Amino acid sequence: MIFDSNNGTTIVLQEKTTISTFLKNLNEAYPKIKNDNIIVNLFSFSELQANDVLEFLQISEIHRKSKKSFVLVTDKVSYDDVPDNICVVPTVQETHDIIEMEEIERDLDL
Repeated sequence: MIFDSNNGTTIVLQEKTTISTFLKNLNEAYPKIKNDNIIVNLFSFSELQANDVLEFLQISEIHRKSKKSFVLVTDKVSYDDVPDNICVVPTVQETHDIIEMEEIERDLDL
């Protein structure tokens, strides 16, 4: 598992693995990054479907309750294909935009 941390945001990625292994490793590493906004980079998965993304729903909800952003980045699954309570965007740049907007909303108590 690869972590790239910068200014309170951690990008998480892992190459050559399955979704279940990736999620298991993320859950094990979560205590180390729980205070950061988290971007989960899923570009290493060539075959990805909405059900795969939904596997991250539980950790996403836990993280969002702690007033931090949790964003999945992939161009294989559209945000229209998943529920509103999980954030999926197609580019890394958009993840940073989402996090910035969510931090403004948190600052304004929206």
